[in-house]
Amino acid sequence: MQSITIRRPDDWHLHLRDGAMLEGVIADTSRTFARAIIMPNLVPPVVTTADAKAYRERILKVLPDGHRFQPLMTLYLTEHTSPDDVEEGKYSGLITAVKLYPAGATTNSHGGVRDMEKAMPVLERMAKIGLPLCVHGEVTTPEVDIFDREAVFIETVLDPLRRRLPELKVTMEHVTTSDGVDYIKAAKGNLAGSITTHHLIINRNAILVGGIRPHYYCLPVAKRENHRLALRAAAVSGDARFFLGTDSAPHVDPLKECGCGCAGIYTSVNTMSCLAHVFEQESALERLEAFVSLNGPAWYGLQPNEERITLSRQAEPVVFPARIETGAGPVTVFDPMFPLHWQVVQQA
Repeated sequence: MQSITIRRPDDWHLHLRDGAMLEGVIADTSRTFARAIIMPNLVPPVVTTADAKAYRERILKVLPDGHRFQPLMTLYLTEHTSPDDVEEGKYSGLITAVKLYPAGATTNSHGGVRDMEKAMPVLERMAKIGLPLCVHGEVTTPEVDIFDREAVFIETVLDPLRRRLPELKVTMEHVTTSDGVDYIKAAKGNLAGSITTHHLIINRNAILVGGIRPHYYCLPVAKRENHRLALRAAAVSGDARFFLGTDSAPHVDPLKECGCGCAGIYTSVNTMSCLAHVFEQESALERLEAFVSLNGPAWYGLQPNEERITLSRQAEPVVFPARIETGAGPVTVFDPMFPLHWQVVQQA
């Protein structure tokens, strides 16, 4: 296959940041993706519907001329979140989901939930009104090994929550383990998972072999090769419970390349080329559209995009920038460590 035309894709997990960084990265998403679920872990976080409305306006203000892009807003769940405000946001059409960050799990998560019991009034209201909960599925207790955080979260937090509130719709974001894949597959309903571009391509060796390479460090951290292969199998299977959420997360290089570097990989520039490569390797190009364009909208109760994009296989490798320049500073672009031959040649 030398070209493929699919419905315009969506990104169901995206970090745009704010200010100069937002202005510097927005076009890398909006030139290809029609919609994206926007993460709320700003400083300060997006905790109320009013915060989300203001953030959405800031995003749309810096959207390049001619780009058609819809930011889907989320709220940052805290132990003090108002159920009434969440319900108002949902019925206003502004709020697509609420995000659970266990306190300390990732970038700007220190204000997240420490005691799930204190968040139950909001979660019960969400279950009642049908508003999805997006979860960063890791525990943060120091005695749990960082590579086991997802599996322990499923056992000690997520499964008890879903048994208590079976009607609550839950998205396990950036699934990184076979444990997560198997748990989603075994669920009888109300559970799905997003998978990132980079977790389909790298395992933990990318971070550590040959020296510490900070631009492959993310949270949840990349796991063993058997987990990467389980994610690939899920992504290319066509199973409607799995869809793309890039978790593309820009940090300026000085904050990545330092004694205590930030977690995050910036993939918005070349995600579609990387995914076409992965699906071609797995002899599953005909299922790429389901993963990037169909499964996510179905899960979130939206219609798939009518616009199309075309990817073409180039004879010579496609050249992407090693980094982009933003008003906040340089941001290194994800390097998949193999040549990319697929390119988006016709945008929506």
